[in-house]
Amino acid sequence: MEKLTQLVEKGEGENVEFKEFLNSYHLRGDRFRQLACQMNHRIIMGKGKAYYVIGVSDSGAVKGLDEKAFKETVEILSKIAKEIEAEIVNVEKYKVNGGYVGIVEISKANAKEHILIGTAGHVDHGKSTLVGCLITGMPDDGDGATRIFLDVLKHEIERGLSAELSFAVLGFREGKILRLKNPMSKEEKARIVENSEKLVSFVDTVGHEPWLRTTIRGLLGQKIDYGLLVVASNDGVMRTTKEHLGILLAMELPVIVAITKIDMVNEERVQEVIQQVSNLLRTVGRIPILVRDTSEVTKVTKLLTENRFVVPIVKTSALTLEGYEILEELFYRLPKRYSGEKEFLMYIDKVYKVTGVGVVVSGSVKSGELREGEDVYVGPFNDGSFKVAKVMSIEMHHYRISKTKCGDIVGIALKGVRFEDLRRGMVLSKTLPKAVREFEAEIFVFTHPTMIKPGYEPVLHVETIAETVTFKEIRKGYLKAGDRDRVRIRFKYHPQCIFEGQKFIFRESRSKGMGEVMRISE
Repeated sequence: MEKLTQLVEKGEGENVEFKEFLNSYHLRGDRFRQLACQMNHRIIMGKGKAYYVIGVSDSGAVKGLDEKAFKETVEILSKIAKEIEAEIVNVEKYKVNGGYVGIVEISKANAKEHILIGTAGHVDHGKSTLVGCLITGMPDDGDGATRIFLDVLKHEIERGLSAELSFAVLGFREGKILRLKNPMSKEEKARIVENSEKLVSFVDTVGHEPWLRTTIRGLLGQKIDYGLLVVASNDGVMRTTKEHLGILLAMELPVIVAITKIDMVNEERVQEVIQQVSNLLRTVGRIPILVRDTSEVTKVTKLLTENRFVVPIVKTSALTLEGYEILEELFYRLPKRYSGEKEFLMYIDKVYKVTGVGVVVSGSVKSGELREGEDVYVGPFNDGSFKVAKVMSIEMHHYRISKTKCGDIVGIALKGVRFEDLRRGMVLSKTLPKAVREFEAEIFVFTHPTMIKPGYEPVLHVETIAETVTFKEIRKGYLKAGDRDRVRIRFKYHPQCIFEGQKFIFRESRSKGMGEVMRISE
């Protein structure tokens, strides 16, 4: 009984979770995935062990359960644990106020968490600088000194504009941050991966409008868990801000907003921009919450985990590092958004030919795990076929790993396929996928100056695929801005590997709308 009292007095947080009761409702779809994600996070915070106090409300009020409800709650917890490859190792049962209250101990071997944060926002609003300061702990010099750790192309560094996706890593061990002393060192990145209990990878996208397709590829093509929308205090909300927010919401991602450059303007202007952002979020059905200090993070994290419509807003300065402790605490406490899918699947983002290694493909793992030495299907090729290749080695942030898991950003060396035959948008899968030429989709049009009729040919972005498609049939004959309808779509040049339920963006020079794959045509 003493242990129960201690846990109730300690309250929820770290590796302790209160559940009044659970039943079959909690095994349904999104709710089940949410609970699996929550449990996995509690286990990570407890270094492999979590305690669920059942028969107790979120506020810590002891309610008690009857025998049947107690047994059912334990059974539901067991099913959730099995989903994340954990197990119940002990159940303690106490009689309180005529009912039962229990402590369920859940354990998982080799617990490690890896979340992906995708940055978005207008050009020169400080995305790369923000990430550079986070991974190093160093303040900026006011001229973008820390962003050089992310920009890798010569013309990016010369112009001060990101033109390609870049990746950065931040590690946590026992609640403390593991930073990069030399962010240009591959060995240091590998050390972070090896020594961390929790990894946060940043996919830093591009704010400059001509490279919008690269930003879309970063947000759709990686297994992003959370979107980090950056808005500069001097400029405020711009057209690109709205477009990038639209993409994040279309992908149903939880969003965090960082207000940057607060050192450049007065407090009145900062409040004005916060109001702009809040108004924008409310117009799209989101709930803005300004996070003022680290003491509010635990509560906000719980709200965000349980309701993706909540959007935390944090004020930051790269010069003084104001607000960075809040962001770091948020990233530490945010759980992995668990996919619940078991079969291995990865969309190819880049293809390399490495001397002494051979063909290497990179991307983020959509689901499942792949081990070194296994065979994998690669394709589809132009004729719709797939080839079998052998996995020779796997690296994550330059650290050699023996197997992947969902969300890992990896490079995979393959034997059995030629460099010149591979392209971005192909998949790696352990089961034979299907090449798709045509499919039906539910389409929503954001904006378009004229009517969209059959024969319309936009560029469609789904995962890392970016290809021209043809709208073959529109159920009602045409589409205009604000319309939603069923459309039959055909890939113009190559067969692709897509699945029912996937979300996509279609665009010309700007994003024109979004859609969801409803049925694959035979």
